Amino acid sequence: MNFTLTIFTCLMIFAIRFAKAELFAGERDELIYVRDSLTSTANLHSMWTGPPCHNNISKWVGIACLNSHVVHIVLEGIQLNGSLPTTFLQNITYLSKLSLRNNSLFGPLPSFANLVHLQYIFLSQNHFSGPIPLEFINLPNLKRLELQENLLNGTIPPFNQSTLTAFNVSNNFLNGPIPETPVLLRFPRSSYDHNSELCGQPLGKPCQIVPVAPVGGPPPTSPSPRVPTPSKDKTLRVWSIALIAVAALLVPFTVMLVFLCYYRRKHGKGTKEKEHSGEISPEVAEKRTRSSESIGDPGKTIELEFFDWSRPVFDLEDLLRASAEMMGKGMVGSSYKAVLESGLVVSVKRVKEMNGLSKKEFVQQMQLLGKLRHENLVEMISFYYSKEEKLVVYEYVPGGSLFELLHGNRGAARIPLDWATRLLILKGIAVGLTYLHQSLPSHRVPHANLKSSNVLIAHNDRNYHPKITHFGFQPLLPPQKAIELLASGKSPEASKGKKLTHKADVYCFGLIMLEVITGRIPGEFSPGNIDTTDDLSEWVRSVVHRDWSTDILDLEILPAKEGHEEMLQLTEVALECTNSMPERRPKMSEVLKRIEEIKEEDTKKGETEGRET
Repeated sequence: MNFTLTIFTCLMIFAIRFAKAELFAGERDELIYVRDSLTSTANLHSMWTGPPCHNNISKWVGIACLNSHVVHIVLEGIQLNGSLPTTFLQNITYLSKLSLRNNSLFGPLPSFANLVHLQYIFLSQNHFSGPIPLEFINLPNLKRLELQENLLNGTIPPFNQSTLTAFNVSNNFLNGPIPETPVLLRFPRSSYDHNSELCGQPLGKPCQIVPVAPVGGPPPTSPSPRVPTPSKDKTLRVWSIALIAVAALLVPFTVMLVFLCYYRRKHGKGTKEKEHSGEISPEVAEKRTRSSESIGDPGKTIELEFFDWSRPVFDLEDLLRASAEMMGKGMVGSSYKAVLESGLVVSVKRVKEMNGLSKKEFVQQMQLLGKLRHENLVEMISFYYSKEEKLVVYEYVPGGSLFELLHGNRGAARIPLDWATRLLILKGIAVGLTYLHQSLPSHRVPHANLKSSNVLIAHNDRNYHPKITHFGFQPLLPPQKAIELLASGKSPEASKGKKLTHKADVYCFGLIMLEVITGRIPGEFSPGNIDTTDDLSEWVRSVVHRDWSTDILDLEILPAKEGHEEMLQLTEVALECTNSMPERRPKMSEVLKRIEEIKEEDTKKGETEGRET
């Protein structure tokens, strides 16, 4: 009897546990969706197997359990990449904490509707776009909400949960007034900073007052609760003053109007004919006028200023509605691939460390850089300026950077980058940099941030074409910041506190040449027993000095023995470029000539061998 009872009890316990596993299967399904639809560096496929919760303990990385339910999801800084559906995590009903900080998630924010136990939402430092979901104000237990450093737009919902103790939506593209709820008003300015179109009491930035209807007109149907309705006497006084002012200005205004009409009739006829004939669309004309007016009036915020009107025109709203994907984070800012609703793809750089700049300084520099056109330079399309936010829009170059081409996916499946292609890429960079030096003679360091990650590679059918990007930012940064943030600050003269010149660019190009030849990352490699220095140029010098010249070559090009002579010739040029004394470095035009001579010798040798064969 006792034996039978024991068996029965065991079966009941097993049945209960099995039922629980079935009951909470939806939670596992939600997490499996995350595992299978998003990419990351955490290898979730191998770590998230079996049940997520067992005896209130989870073996799944980033997951915590209570009462056999998933209650915490913490996946921070693992380069999670992808978009989330609006119904994301709806089946994890007992979730209290979600932290996906510092990843590469994009698209709209999930609504989190019905997740009544959710207390902590940390989604900062991603690329979420679109508005903050209104459903967030219905989360009754929300304590902390961090959405800073994303691409969010629209207005802030009227959060008023008494539980909310921490709130941050800074560094986005939010606009309109901050709702004057008791909860939102108690958070400091830093919770809202760097949203150029946001206004309200916490920022100390008054919102634009809704204009009062003219005398005799219908009263406003829904006056703002923050703007008291003026009395009739006050309204009449205001209009009396306004009429007097208008009368005083009427005569000079009439003269100006006559002159303007005469000027437009005389000079605007050609443009008008083009607009009516279809050569300039009304949309382009309107956006061109809007941009011109915004730059001309120092009191207005610049929308988007374009440099080539033959390209498709779009505005800031189009850009903010675009789906965004981060391409890289640099010291000067982050770069995104933006796909507009029209299908146009552009690259957007969100620059930082420039908030102290005046509008005039930024606009002048952008207009100067925007005029540069060369096949080895990434074309600047437009830019956006506000006091707290600055964007630079470039053409999108598919194919990744030279850094990714040299160092990405090293392994058995990788297709080696042959020597002829490397030499061709270096020549293209030298051509582009020489053009930049000739076009910006007034710049102390024309590029100032030249490194392999700032050389984009457009390629088709093994035809690799380099295009230099993110040049010309040095004049926009404070001197000390420029040294700390830009690649030219790694030059020997910068470390000695000396003034930088064009030769700092030459030094940076020399490092790129050595990176291409050796396959090593400057400042981030371990030379083993040969030398203890972490400086790439010094390591190459020490190896060459010991007559182990071919030991510096990347293993991918080492088998091409017929090119060893050219590789070592180019190494000599690179070592001259990275000389510790700037005056002993060659000019970029001389460097280009030396590379072209090496390439010509390589071509002639190939033709000779072909004839002999």
